[in-house]
Amino acid sequence: MIASSKPWKLLFVSTPVGPLGTGLGGGVELTLYNIAQHMLNRGHQLQVVAPAGSTWEHIPIVQIPGNSQTFAQTQERDTPIMMPENSLLANMWEYARQVQNEYDLIVNFAYDWLPLYLTPFFSVPIAHFISMGSLSDALDQILLPVAKHFPRTVGFYTHSQAATFPGLTPPIYYLSSGIDLDLYDFCPQPKQQFAWIGRISPEKGLEDAVALSQKTNIPLKIMGKLQDESYWQRICREYSHAPMEYMGFLSTTEMQKIVRECRALLMTHRWVEAFGNVAIEALACGVPVISYRRGGPAEIVRDGETGFLVVPDSIPGLVEAVSRLDEISRHQCRQQAETEFSLEALGDRFEKWFGEILEFGVRSSEFGMRSEE
Repeated sequence: MIASSKPWKLLFVSTPVGPLGTGLGGGVELTLYNIAQHMLNRGHQLQVVAPAGSTWEHIPIVQIPGNSQTFAQTQERDTPIMMPENSLLANMWEYARQVQNEYDLIVNFAYDWLPLYLTPFFSVPIAHFISMGSLSDALDQILLPVAKHFPRTVGFYTHSQAATFPGLTPPIYYLSSGIDLDLYDFCPQPKQQFAWIGRISPEKGLEDAVALSQKTNIPLKIMGKLQDESYWQRICREYSHAPMEYMGFLSTTEMQKIVRECRALLMTHRWVEAFGNVAIEALACGVPVISYRRGGPAEIVRDGETGFLVVPDSIPGLVEAVSRLDEISRHQCRQQAETEFSLEALGDRFEKWFGEILEFGVRSSEFGMRSEE
């Protein structure tokens, strides 16, 4: 464990796309929850600023009303910066501005332009945890000067995610993720079924997992937030004979009961996944991961040891990986999760990051930085 010299007062500002506990925030919700929980366990004081309607228990939350932000992954790269009337994002950051002097550090979990732009105007340092790869020209253009003028304040999940932002210079923090391993039960003998977990949205590539299920006639258990109804209906029409079942958005307890009995978790993403929390959740259950060799999952899965990495968008590649699943030790999958992705390891990484921001100081000498740099 990495111990700080004294307890910190931390203000976490959540994603503005929906209330915590609904799954709308994707993997960053789980990451935020686990970091908050572990910082509290280590004796730090913490408050989370989150959308009204958030349902988390055991985490102190200030609930802020307002209209949610549009999902970044549904917009074009050149879409102008826009906020709705009575913006939830703006309301959360106005609250943060008002209370900033009560805290040592503010941690931003929103993948959005506004918090980056506001960084020079706060007297308290802001750490930005970037939860997705490059999707917006405007965000890229503000991220680079923030990283330059406020060194150490920008963190990413993985190397492959950070590499989508051209022009970043060290120091760059790669923080990975972690989970409460006690919530995931090991299962040595699976059923003849696959799992797929994620937001049901085009960039997640669910149709490839369904195509594999139809081709192999192995049932597919689908779990996650149904974000794009028309996309889901198209899959249902085009793969009407696939033995698939949509289970809905489930709690961790219910999800892991299903996942642990599966032969493999399928990750068929079309975009550069920043990390892939579902991969480490599956490994914690002893379930191998078959993933496209794209983005964060390629840095998690040990090819041939805890799963298989497949040429992106290759259904034949998925089929071949399935034929080799008996080569994988489910005990080794669990062991990797215990070694690399425990809450203790996660807490160490984030506490080290926060500590370096506070130790070295990050106030920019060039208050007038410009996003066009």
